[in-house]
Amino acid sequence: MSNREDIINNIIEVLEDMDVPKPRLITREPFDVNKLSLQQFPALLVTTGNETREDNSMGGNRRGVLEVTVRGFVRSDGRQGFVQSVDQKRNELIERIEETLNTNRNRELDALRAATTHVTSIDIVDRVAPLGEFALIAEVHYSFTKGAV
Repeated sequence: MSNREDIINNIIEVLEDMDVPKPRLITREPFDVNKLSLQQFPALLVTTGNETREDNSMGGNRRGVLEVTVRGFVRSDGRQGFVQSVDQKRNELIERIEETLNTNRNRELDALRAATTHVTSIDIVDRVAPLGEFALIAEVHYSFTKGAV
């Protein structure tokens, strides 16, 4: 499998095992959030993005930086009192995703493809209540040998 696939598959695997608020739907395929049932929230769309590559040393060692975008969707019923607001649900999910990605920052790649992961930006997307959305960008820095996939 390619480095990109190994990285994204690991990220999805750790997000599937994260603590509450645990996403009910995690996919790499775009979906219409308005067609999701209440039981499918929170939902995540995880995709790979841009990648930069550079020579790390002579002899074919290279370094890559892969952007992974996690789009999160939450829903609140809008009631006052004990029920969380859209903003609270969105903030909790963002924090939990970041904590989950930080528990194993090397993406389980072998020593030859050593990696580190860090969140670089979080953008809040305007949505009409009761929906909330955000886009979290994580960068995965990894090493590989020239010619390897």
